[in-house]
Amino acid sequence: MEKLNYKLEVFEGPMDLLLHLITKHKLDIYDIPILELVEQYTSYVREMQEENMEVASEFLEMAARLVYIKTVSLLPVYDEAEDLKNELRDELLEYRDCKILAGKLSQMTDGFNYTARGFQESISPDNTYKRLHEPSELLSAYSLAAGKKLRRLPPPIDSFKTIVTKKIVSVGSKIDSIVSSLKKRKKRKLFDIYKEAKSRSDLVAAFLAILELAKNKTIYISGDGDDAQIEILEGMENS
Repeated sequence: MEKLNYKLEVFEGPMDLLLHLITKHKLDIYDIPILELVEQYTSYVREMQEENMEVASEFLEMAARLVYIKTVSLLPVYDEAEDLKNELRDELLEYRDCKILAGKLSQMTDGFNYTARGFQESISPDNTYKRLHEPSELLSAYSLAAGKKLRRLPPPIDSFKTIVTKKIVSVGSKIDSIVSSLKKRKKRKLFDIYKEAKSRSDLVAAFLAILELAKNKTIYISGDGDDAQIEILEGMENS
């Protein structure tokens, strides 16, 4: 392959570099030969590193993304690879179109006089929308709106820590706990059992345990709403 002789400042980001490589080597943007593109892109990034040039994290992130697509492309079942390639193609096409439109707008405004608006001392707030949102809720809404364009690599292992560390309450253990309490008190309010739940897993297990006990005719449920009660059926308290 010919030696790459690019300057980093020429490219605004990894998408800009990818478009340059696709154009230079006359690749089909609608059917990207990912193996060839990976080699060209990583060669460029490697050359920047060899020349002690500062490599922006987004260039390295794109390199890792391309290598990942190449890896799954070599698997016997490569449906995921096709999806990832199509996703990359759509992003490149969108970036290309935006770059073309930006160039046209730049030509249209060339020579115009630019004015800056003075600072406004006060801006009246718009209180039409009353609801308050947590930052995590806003991030989730933005991620949903942005769609697949935010997808890059599989999430880091740290993102699973909060899931793995949570205690999972089994339905079986909850059944034993409820039956044991009914043998002592004979009758209990359903709401009190749910109220004792210490986590979401505990609450779900309690709900499923009640359903299973009622299905097996171990308990009887009477009343409704907050007044609903459960009691163990005769013959079951000694089982």
